[in-house]
Amino acid sequence: MQPEEVKHLLQARIDGCEFHIQGEGCNFQVTAIGDVFEGMSPVKRQQLIYSALSEEIASGALHAITIKARTPAQWASASPDSDRA
Repeated sequence: MQPEEVKHLLQARIDGCEFHIQGEGCNFQVTAIGDVFEGMSPVKRQQLIYSALSEEIASGALHAITIKARTPAQWASASPDSDRA
């Protein structure tokens, strides 16, 4: 898969989020920014992303996914030098 394919899948399955995807093949880094994450624990945020890609993970099209899921306020306050952890 290509990063743009992963981005389109996520945009179609999770409303109101901005996605930044890096990687290639079956290994990707997903950064998701959206109000949908407000009040969610880090685990629940990751589960939301994983569930949106469950078909691709089950088929093997996606294998390794690293996820950063932030609210817009968290994203804006993150230091650019910290890779916006």
